[in-house]
Amino acid sequence: MTQAPHRPPVLDMTPEGEFRDTPQAVPRGTWLDRTLLRLGGAAVLAAFVAGGLILAASAVLLLGLLIPVVIVAGLVGFATLWWRARRAGGRPRGGPGMPAFVIIRR
Repeated sequence: MTQAPHRPPVLDMTPEGEFRDTPQAVPRGTWLDRTLLRLGGAAVLAAFVAGGLILAASAVLLLGLLIPVVIVAGLVGFATLWWRARRAGGRPRGGPGMPAFVIIRR
């Protein structure tokens, strides 16, 4: 048989040294109070979900705006390497138009 946990008595005292009576039990409320409480909890949960979706959509939009920047930067980098290899003249070991890469092994 399981016993309820023992709770020590609560002694509530005023600054003058008198004891206060124990607080009365809080009424549970009507069916309308309980329904409104559940509805409010569901509304807060829906607000958090909508906020998360807005945050995710903002991240996708930001990444979508950065894709053209990455493409242009890659093209500029490729063009400068290609131009330097072309101006270097001669025939690099990598083939026509390719820069020569040397790997030193020890």
